[in-house]
Amino acid sequence: MSRQVFAVLGQQQGTGVLVARDLVLTSAHVLGGAHRATLVDPVHHVTHSVRVVWSDDRLDAAILQNVGRLGPAPRFNSVATDRPIPGCEILGFPRIQRYDGQKPDLDQFTGTVLPMAGLLRRTLTVELDHPPVTEHEDGPSPLAGLSGAPVFAGDGLIGIVRAVPRGRGHRRLECVPLSAIVADEEACEWLAPHSALAPITRTHPHDQPYEEEYAEAIGAVYRRTRIFGLDELGKRASEWDLDTAYLSLEATSRDRESAHVAQRIDHLLASRPRVLLRGDAGAGKTTLVWWLAAHAAAGTLGVNLAELNGLVPFVVPLRTLRARGVGYPSPAELPGVAGLMVDPAPEGWASRALAAGRGLLLVDGLDEVPAEEREAAHAWLARLLARYPRTRCVATVRPFAVAPDWLGSEQFEELTLLPLRDDDIQAFVTAWHKAARLDGDAEGNLADLERDLAQQFRHNPTLADLARTPLLCAVICALHRLREGFLPETRWALYASALQMLLGVRDERRRIDAPDGIRMSVEEHTQLLQRLAAWLVRGGQTEFAREQALHQLTRALPGMPKVAGQGSPNEILTHILNRSGLLQERTDDVFHFAHRTFQDFLAAKELVEDDQLAEALRHAHDQQWHDVLLLAAGHCPRRDLPVLVTGLLEAGSKARKRDLKTTLYVLAALAAQHAAWLDGTLHTRVKKAVKSVIPPMNREQVGQLARLGTYVLPLLPSPDRTAKNHLETVTRLISVIGGREALPYARSFAEAGQASRFAGSWDSFPWRAFAREIVPHIGPDMPILMTSLEQLSLLANHPTVQLYGDFEKDELIRGLAEHKLGFLSLNCNTRLTDLAFLQELDCSRLTGLHLAECPRLADLSAVTALDELVYLRIVADAPSSAGVLDLTPLHGLPRLTVKVDGIPHQKIIGGCALGDRLTVE
Repeated sequence: MSRQVFAVLGQQQGTGVLVARDLVLTSAHVLGGAHRATLVDPVHHVTHSVRVVWSDDRLDAAILQNVGRLGPAPRFNSVATDRPIPGCEILGFPRIQRYDGQKPDLDQFTGTVLPMAGLLRRTLTVELDHPPVTEHEDGPSPLAGLSGAPVFAGDGLIGIVRAVPRGRGHRRLECVPLSAIVADEEACEWLAPHSALAPITRTHPHDQPYEEEYAEAIGAVYRRTRIFGLDELGKRASEWDLDTAYLSLEATSRDRESAHVAQRIDHLLASRPRVLLRGDAGAGKTTLVWWLAAHAAAGTLGVNLAELNGLVPFVVPLRTLRARGVGYPSPAELPGVAGLMVDPAPEGWASRALAAGRGLLLVDGLDEVPAEEREAAHAWLARLLARYPRTRCVATVRPFAVAPDWLGSEQFEELTLLPLRDDDIQAFVTAWHKAARLDGDAEGNLADLERDLAQQFRHNPTLADLARTPLLCAVICALHRLREGFLPETRWALYASALQMLLGVRDERRRIDAPDGIRMSVEEHTQLLQRLAAWLVRGGQTEFAREQALHQLTRALPGMPKVAGQGSPNEILTHILNRSGLLQERTDDVFHFAHRTFQDFLAAKELVEDDQLAEALRHAHDQQWHDVLLLAAGHCPRRDLPVLVTGLLEAGSKARKRDLKTTLYVLAALAAQHAAWLDGTLHTRVKKAVKSVIPPMNREQVGQLARLGTYVLPLLPSPDRTAKNHLETVTRLISVIGGREALPYARSFAEAGQASRFAGSWDSFPWRAFAREIVPHIGPDMPILMTSLEQLSLLANHPTVQLYGDFEKDELIRGLAEHKLGFLSLNCNTRLTDLAFLQELDCSRLTGLHLAECPRLADLSAVTALDELVYLRIVADAPSSAGVLDLTPLHGLPRLTVKVDGIPHQKIIGGCALGDRLTVE
């Protein structure tokens, strides 16, 4: 294959590449608007005067034509840039500002093409494997003259260099993808008749333009979100930029070694192509799906999720499919499922994107599918991913809606969203009030309210426990502002107050009287909405069409003559939709409650008031009814609460599966805890039932029992009465409950020789007390997991240390100065670029080093000074951001064994010299 490259002399010097017998491709800005240019052939040392036949300043590309042949016809191919492509080659003429009559020097560079970043900008980025010669501080770039240089991936030309952005040590090149050039109709007319590009680029000429339109449509829908409590309080804007409301949540993995370690969700998603994401109501699952869709389409995801930039997001909201009564979408139907404002896709476009491995499938709400239909959903998803195996996928579900490893056969890994930490709550409070100020809020006390609420969260653990999901945190922010600092004290009172705000205060604050000619009290609104909510729950739905809602209103209005006399069912429904703030339009004439929690709360109210607890209890085996049953406890009068608790106990006793039995006993206990008064005999019965499912047998049962918090601690067996096969789940339950009250139970197991089981749970307990009461019992060979400098400072000279998070070099030196290290593990550190800090520590006994998911760690040269090191493990994206792992510095350590996970052989340099001492998995 010909790779004929020329120096191009226009208004400035650049580079060009032969793309046909007489055509050269270069950058438009090199020509400076001129109609002619000069080519310098470095091989034959001749010049050619050429004319500009096509130029596009927007793309920054141009085609030059010579009167005679410049070389043999090239045989170029286009390649996909949706995944990193290492080993690419760039040829050009840098450091030559003007041709001076001498033969120009052709330079070669190698690098990695990063995933296409920004369909809207039509760019791709190449990161060089090695930096160019360093320039003077204010001098020209050492790569000046490389504009227009070709980028080759194997035998394929994939683009030309457009610019060398300052910063990053001139290691990144901004390039124009070849696909964007040939998508231009005029450019393709010149190129197609002369080169092998024609069969490839003209097959689907409308794909690229449509993909840009689709990306814009995704952004229009998913870059905006509602922030609870702002519009409801009379704000002028009802939607906000998603980034204002987005909070990077914490999650844990069920499948990997670090399963017990909380990490930010964007970090966990980075190395997992397929994820089943579990989370409670209001935990932020849908917001995460929207955020991923918007940023992936725009190519604006950060370093952790850079591989998703430029992928085509297909959002599948299962609740919408359910409301429409349609089946699961075929590939061709995927672009239309989300109801985007965009023209129909070119025929076969979605299939082509999926087949190329460029699809990002986002399936939201598997729990919205009735239990009896979930296997059909599973089969649909399995068939789709089997047909397009390179498709990345995130699916969301409630924590216990499907069995563990439900999608394991499709290689899904499971993540679980965690409750907000105290620091997250403080961050959310700041973001919520920032959004309020962005609307031009003139209230002078907003800053005071923000400070007061932050202070209340810091000093009131009960209030903080009510705010462990983004939804409830937003509800509290809104109510705090509305009530000027006074807040409800229970979950049920919180929901009731939120409904009062949504259904009554909203119009009062706007001074709107009888809008739409209809006047309804809060209770009248509630009565209609709770009937609608109960109908949805009974049908296993969360969305409904206007006709369905009208049918329910028509049945309810005869019992409300005062409301019925004010308008037709259609007019009353329009009034509720316009004024309640509780219902939202999902797509044209398809509606849903502002959040599933409010639907369940109102459905529970309807079932209790309609004396239908028996009906609800008949559904106790169905996970979709569990929140309704629990919320019913808050509506039950004194005579009904024992009926609910007893019914849950009886349902639990009949359950054959221990997971379901545990869930129902926990619901009974939570309902009993809510009671202001409950017969002592029934309390005893509840406690006995809960104790019967202790010890838990698996993680799912641990999670359910942990919902009871400290209630469950006295029911746990003592260390000497805990069977060996139950030690793991019992100690894990103590860690998940955590806090000061759980510490004595952890200490009793630590003193009984089980301290190592708490080595990864320091964050769950008061730090100083843990260091004093648990750490001394942990053996020297067991790594103690730490996430902060304070923990390091509290740790006595422990030789085995495991650190998670972005510790800086100086922090590591300061925190580890007193330790005689035998083993060190660094995990999820996005700041470290080298290991030079080890030279400042006592590493004379360091025999093991573990580096996991440290994406900027490129320089391992400091390892050469570790004479006692015999084991090094590098996991996932531990090497440099260029994706190449250089093991050459390790050659001088003859006793060292190296294990590399998640990095392919072709991206490892210097591995052969290690022989069988290197293992790559």
